[in-house]
Amino acid sequence: MAVDDPIVVGVDGSAPSLNAASWAADEAVLRAPARLRVVLAPDDDLDDDRAARTVSGLATVLAASRPDLEISPEVRHGSPADVLVELSHHARLVVVGSRGRAPVAATLLGSVSAKVATHARCPAVVVRGYPRTGPVVVGLDGSPSSRDALEFAFEAAERHGTDLVAVHVWRDPEYAPVVPRLPYETADLRDAAHRSLAEQLAGWDERHPRVTVHRRAPGGHPVAELAASADGARLLVVGHRGHGGFAGLLLGSVARGAVLHAPSPVAVVRTGTSR
Repeated sequence: MAVDDPIVVGVDGSAPSLNAASWAADEAVLRAPARLRVVLAPDDDLDDDRAARTVSGLATVLAASRPDLEISPEVRHGSPADVLVELSHHARLVVVGSRGRAPVAATLLGSVSAKVATHARCPAVVVRGYPRTGPVVVGLDGSPSSRDALEFAFEAAERHGTDLVAVHVWRDPEYAPVVPRLPYETADLRDAAHRSLAEQLAGWDERHPRVTVHRRAPGGHPVAELAASADGARLLVVGHRGHGGFAGLLLGSVARGAVLHAPSPVAVVRTGTSR
């Protein structure tokens, strides 16, 4: 990934993809100089001419309020997810909507957003709605991937001039409902999570002094707590891989769950791709 690589957004004419295109265009403006590639991979029901008119029309709409942004509309053939993953090898960011033409697409393992978040070679953003206020929230677990997510999140907060909320969710690995933890044992787990969060954030305030950081260490399920923390957020940032050691975003992973359930746009950052 190079600084002159474009931001790529996949569109299909649906309302969610239009939100994604607007989000990507505004992000490109904030990252100036940056280029935006608006890509449509038509399905069998959309011929090339109509596809070209659709994506060119969208590019025109985006450019109307962003006259200094270089926008390239293009039609590519192939599976939309495969096309976007291929383009991600030479992109600064790849952006998709949370669901496409099919109402149930976002809940299926084979959805475009899930595949792109799983396999993109650069940071991937799945846009649900388009909040223009609120903090950037980042989920941390001490893994190399979450460190890259933290770097991405700090830079996003700085670009948007907003606060950063760092969340480390702790779980009781030995909890059994019939043998509840004693209060002091729960307090020990909570204190350990806060210490871990402090260690992960050490030094970052010096690199990003303009970003105000809020720390949260709730107990519970990571996906549920991150989704709750992202309510009202501008962006939720998670690492592609955590301590689980899974090779991709498997069903049930924290990143996969965040993409499906968070109410805000979600950035999934693969290790080594935060810049």
